[in-house]
Amino acid sequence: MPKNTSLKKVLLIGSGPIQIGQAAEFDYAGSQACKAVREEGIEVVLVNSNPATIQTDPETADKVYVEPLKAEIIAQIIKKEKPDGILSGMGGQTALNLTAELYEMGALEGVQILGTPIDAIYHGEDRDLFKKLMIQIGEPVPKSFILTKIEQLDEAFAEVGLPAIIRPAYTLGGSGGGVANTKDELKKIVEYGLTKSRVHQVLIEESVKGWNEIEFEVMRDAADTCIIICGMENVDPMGVHTGESVVVAPILSLTSDEFGIMRRAAIKIIRALNVQGGCNIQFAFNNGDYRVIEVNPRVSRSSALASKATGYPIARVAAKVAIGLHLDEIKNTVTGCTPACFEPAVDYVVVKVSRWPFDKFKTADRTLTTSMKSTGEVMAIGRTVEEGFKKALRSLDTDIYRHTDLNEIRMILSRPTDERFPTLFDAFRLGMTVQEVYDLTQIEPFFLEKIQNIVDIELELREHPTEELVKTSKKFGFSNAEIRELTGWNIYKIESLVGLPTYKMVDTCSAEFPAKTPYYYSTWEQECELPVSDTKKVLILGSGAIRIGQGIEFDYCTVHAVKSLREEGIEVHVLNNNPETVSTDFDTSDRLYFEPMQLEDVVNILRKGDYDGVLVQFGGQNSVNLAIPIQEEIKLFGLKTKVLGTSPDNMDVAEDRNRFSVLLEKDNIPSPMNGSAYSEKEAYVIAERIGYPVLVRPSYVLGGRGMEIVHDELELKTYIKEAVRVSNTHPVLIDRYLNNATELDVDAVCDGTEVLIGGVMEHIEEAGVHSGDSACVIPTQTLTPEQIATVKEYTRKIALSLGVIGLINIQYAIQNGTVYVLEANPRASRTVPFVSKATGIPLAKIAAKLMIGKKLADLHYTEKEIKHVAVKEVLLPFSRLPGVDPILGPEMKSTGEVIGIDYDFGRAFYKASQAADNTIPLKGNVFISVTNEQKTEILPIAQKLYDLGFSLYGTEGTVKFLAQQNIPMNLVRKVQEGSPNILDMIRAMDVDLLINTPGDKNARADHLQIMRASIDYSIPYITTLFGAEAAVQAIESMKTNKVTLEPLSHYLNL
Repeated sequence: MPKNTSLKKVLLIGSGPIQIGQAAEFDYAGSQACKAVREEGIEVVLVNSNPATIQTDPETADKVYVEPLKAEIIAQIIKKEKPDGILSGMGGQTALNLTAELYEMGALEGVQILGTPIDAIYHGEDRDLFKKLMIQIGEPVPKSFILTKIEQLDEAFAEVGLPAIIRPAYTLGGSGGGVANTKDELKKIVEYGLTKSRVHQVLIEESVKGWNEIEFEVMRDAADTCIIICGMENVDPMGVHTGESVVVAPILSLTSDEFGIMRRAAIKIIRALNVQGGCNIQFAFNNGDYRVIEVNPRVSRSSALASKATGYPIARVAAKVAIGLHLDEIKNTVTGCTPACFEPAVDYVVVKVSRWPFDKFKTADRTLTTSMKSTGEVMAIGRTVEEGFKKALRSLDTDIYRHTDLNEIRMILSRPTDERFPTLFDAFRLGMTVQEVYDLTQIEPFFLEKIQNIVDIELELREHPTEELVKTSKKFGFSNAEIRELTGWNIYKIESLVGLPTYKMVDTCSAEFPAKTPYYYSTWEQECELPVSDTKKVLILGSGAIRIGQGIEFDYCTVHAVKSLREEGIEVHVLNNNPETVSTDFDTSDRLYFEPMQLEDVVNILRKGDYDGVLVQFGGQNSVNLAIPIQEEIKLFGLKTKVLGTSPDNMDVAEDRNRFSVLLEKDNIPSPMNGSAYSEKEAYVIAERIGYPVLVRPSYVLGGRGMEIVHDELELKTYIKEAVRVSNTHPVLIDRYLNNATELDVDAVCDGTEVLIGGVMEHIEEAGVHSGDSACVIPTQTLTPEQIATVKEYTRKIALSLGVIGLINIQYAIQNGTVYVLEANPRASRTVPFVSKATGIPLAKIAAKLMIGKKLADLHYTEKEIKHVAVKEVLLPFSRLPGVDPILGPEMKSTGEVIGIDYDFGRAFYKASQAADNTIPLKGNVFISVTNEQKTEILPIAQKLYDLGFSLYGTEGTVKFLAQQNIPMNLVRKVQEGSPNILDMIRAMDVDLLINTPGDKNARADHLQIMRASIDYSIPYITTLFGAEAAVQAIESMKTNKVTLEPLSHYLNL
């Protein structure tokens, strides 16, 4: 059947900001879907609030609305745009929930729901309907009880028993769920789960903890053709969310009969749900017995993995199926010759390992449960499970500590945490048996044996190294650096013995058909499948796993650089290992390497590929750190390749505090007093000279890792003990902390002679909050024209003095009228996508052209004065990470960002807050608690809130102070004064907005409790006076103006 002819215009809902449980996989899925639908001549209207994605580029869809993902706003867009259909399966859980809400509001009258029918959303999400449907088609589900109020708990406990799994309905990444082993735990998780569920419904089911978890990615069209795209199995047993588990594809531990039973069940389920498109189905399996656990009737995190693992473009095909095409009518663009109804077959092993933010959050509960905590993931491809495991661990880029105490190892293995997978290797190193490890972990012995094999080779290499053994170890995924460490051999001896790897193609059909996939992984065999060409080639380093401090923004820059260079007729290759991103999509670059991004892996590709250049500016700090080592290796091997853009030495000037200070002095540009300490003693001397409080941090790090504000020598002593662990060879940097300063960010591009400034952003939080965590605004709101001119002049001077070719980001602070330079980063920054969306200047594309020798004068871009206001706000992960200190500081904590655009600051800030799930109330009760120094500054804010009709609440000091100024306020006790206090108000939902700035140690303890409660009960919370002022402006503006609802192109005059 050809496409549905009644569709002229389709609305696609994106997934909003990157958050735990919903990472970049939906940017990739949504971008692919937009392209697939437009190819069929249908107009696409996209709604998404995330500026950092390729998806929200104006050219991705016919109209792109960067508006908050709220049902009432999308309903207005539907009224305005009048789409014929809505595609909800490409924006993750967020889009499915919104579609259900829009349907219930009656906003979808006359709009066809495409792909995932509304019944399938209800059956997939409503635990009761799902259970009934499974029983009806004869598929086994765990014993369970559904409750909608806490009073039903005893009944549920009697029915299900312990341990029990708790799953709230309509939440993403298992949010609000968990595993309960005691009745108290059960009550606590259920109470929390009920607050998180859109429909206040929680499923309590018998635990199949310890069973194996298997999942299938299935595709079905309107003609009822069903295919299995990929079967995957979790290394971790049931009880750990599949997004957290180590995952292996294809399924290797089942017999063909067992595989057949599960495959038939998966097809039966997608037919019963009547899904047209992609669907992810999860099973628990134990010795021939199985249970259906859950179904995601949409493109999911696992589908991104399955898509990249098999080379089958799931999102593209699902979008085509949703608009009526049949699988046999859709060509698989990856193979170029098979229709989409061919099931992929793979002759390699894919391993996915998650990346957690616990290096940032030392106090977080690291236990892995059915609720997700990871921020991203890496994927590795090898010929064997062993090679896959080794390459995946190398791709993770995290410090792995070796454990040598058997008791400690047993403790780590007995409960799942982020440390468990690497610790399995330690267990076998100390002689534990497969059976002993299985008894502690319930991990399938098949995988434990593979880890045992790796450890056996390690021990052999250490004790009896032979040339034959070294060659074998390469096939098991060992790097030359690891072999050198184990054998003690010279690196050149190892390199001359093993040579270079061979590269194999991911070809979807096990070489049954000639494939066009430009998609490779390394291994150690005879035949290399890389094609040879004599066109000009460059390699771009991607940014690897999404983590706090290095998010999707760098993938955005990478993709823009690829597009820009391909326009110039250059063959562009990308190296990355993140399966969730657009840069690893099959048609983004001319060739993609799915490999670890260590120096050795990069150099192997450069030696094999005859490259003219390599670009390190776009992949974030990790790629930049490789610049000098790559340049040294290029010299060593006599390659013609050049590190394009700003020279590695000039990048080092920006990183090296002393060299950078010399440059600023020469240019006569002020910076806060600072120094570099190479020892503990030196640190005390420098801090004393500068004067407390000081800002301390290690050098060469990303996202402000290990950065703190230190108030006295005692705090500095504690910090030094921590920081020295962060980096040994580099000094600790100490700066004067600028109190009450306004911070700015500038993104610019430079060709060596001319500078183009993309935008000057003003931070809404005061200096001292990491720039990646602060809300910011373009154009600036409080700067004088003279200050802006000074900032631009300094930016030009610094870019030219540093010899920048490409991008540069500079951070400034203005204190008492003086503009200080805080730091300069000659690379892509996380604000590049925001600036590009706000101004329409494609900075990353321009930078890529400059790096191959183009000049700004030839590109005809000019700096822009914009008439609208764009505000970037961040999304913080605290609701997903119990135990984390939610106070913002100089170390970055946010996972993603949103944008609000309108014609004045108030409305833009309101939209941004709403998009970040921190909606500012327009009426109700406000609690205010500030330090004594801030009492006079809070006065105009409190006065305005009172005049706007809010009821004010506060603690004793604030109430007295405001009473003297004739502003009535209700008294509430401090937390330490006992009940009834502000916490009781929050729990009773009697407060609509909290303004609370932490002061001394006691107040800080109160502040922590208040903030934690506000997160758990989803009450908007403001911790700075700047933030409170912005909120008041937003409320004022919203009371008098209507928000503008226009696509991005309207603001950019495209």
